[in-house]
Amino acid sequence: MIEILRTRRSIRKYEKKTIDKNMLDILKEALLRSPSSRGINPWTFIFVDDRNLLQHLSQAKEHGSGFLKDAELGIVICGDETKSDVWVEDCSIASIVLQLTAHSLGLGTCWIQIRKRSYTKEISSEKYIQELLNIPEHVRVECMVSIGYPAQIKTPLPFRRLDFDKIKYNGFQ
Repeated sequence: MIEILRTRRSIRKYEKKTIDKNMLDILKEALLRSPSSRGINPWTFIFVDDRNLLQHLSQAKEHGSGFLKDAELGIVICGDETKSDVWVEDCSIASIVLQLTAHSLGLGTCWIQIRKRSYTKEISSEKYIQELLNIPEHVRVECMVSIGYPAQIKTPLPFRRLDFDKIKYNGFQ
């Protein structure tokens, strides 16, 4: 697991190569095995491989989502706010489990924040996606994750650049 954490990086450039069905099945299983508070599992995962929908989703916010149009797959991660008051946390956990699993399979991923982001000054990114994908209003959109075979190689963050000042013992001192 530590090697996966050491080598995983956000990937925004993808090869034009279809993701194998077995890999998709593993990604689905990983998402559904993600831990959630009290085992409520308030999430829904929308797998998008339709090129037209990926193009529209890539425009969900001003900056930081354009690369989704070139990914083989986008997964919209949603949480039902009527089922859990910690749907944000549960969806965040599922998204990192997804990214680490994808990396272990040789796939690249990138988190795309949606909640609290804007499509336009009048329309939130979340509302835009809810309307595009027919998601009910009480099912909130936390993020999207782009997935594909990496078309770029990023070097791991060197150990010496880790900020160990962020680690405290027995209090905030």
